[in-house]
Amino acid sequence: MGKIIAISNQKGGVGKTTTAINLSSGLAKLHKKVLLVDFDSQGNASQGLGALTSEGQPTIYAVLMEDYPIRDTIVHDENSGVDILPANMSLAGADLMMDKMGSGKEMLLKNVLDPIKDEYDYILIDCPPSLGLLNTNALTAANSVLIPVQCEYYALEGVTQLLITIRIVQQTSNAGLKIEGILMTMFNNTTNLSVEVSQDVRQAFGKLVYQNSIPRNVRLSEAPSRGLSIFEYDPRSKGAMAYMELCQEFLNRNEGKTK
Repeated sequence: MGKIIAISNQKGGVGKTTTAINLSSGLAKLHKKVLLVDFDSQGNASQGLGALTSEGQPTIYAVLMEDYPIRDTIVHDENSGVDILPANMSLAGADLMMDKMGSGKEMLLKNVLDPIKDEYDYILIDCPPSLGLLNTNALTAANSVLIPVQCEYYALEGVTQLLITIRIVQQTSNAGLKIEGILMTMFNNTTNLSVEVSQDVRQAFGKLVYQNSIPRNVRLSEAPSRGLSIFEYDPRSKGAMAYMELCQEFLNRNEGKTK
């Protein structure tokens, strides 16, 4: 059975989509079958892997709101080896429509992913930078949550807010939801701020924090504009090496677990 992992942080600009793209691609390179679900109306993960190729192309919105077949919506990226369930601005309308629904509105994503869950080793959900119904749907569908945290002031405050949301979801719609891990991003070991924030987060959350951090790296920022993961764009870059080390640590943590 595949494991579903939501990559979530309500703060924007923390490296969430970069992590979704490159963790997915790295796992695929390590011979895992991966589906990346773009659940952000900005559609950056879809654009970052070149998954949106034509006007009128079906997206996750059509699957959720129009009962469009999910397998006919998934796009396979030959470069990275990742399957992608794309999104675009129409997904913002889904959030509004969900708000008007009655009971069960937090289960919509779970209901469409469950039938294909066993076809993948890992399903990663790139969540929107908010704590609305889209994010609640992702947390309800997921087995665990991976939290990217930028090395900046107020980092702990953002994590604390998300943890409150996770507890609410555990109490209402997904009792088995776990913390997959906390990932320090945009780390610069030459600045006191990065080092201090990293130390504070590690002290607060202990073993939940990945040993590997993701550095600030220009190549990581450039890769999405080419529709490529960092492994295709510049496999020798510091960003590529850091994400591959993260993938290895991720798999080590998941060895022996029931997925």
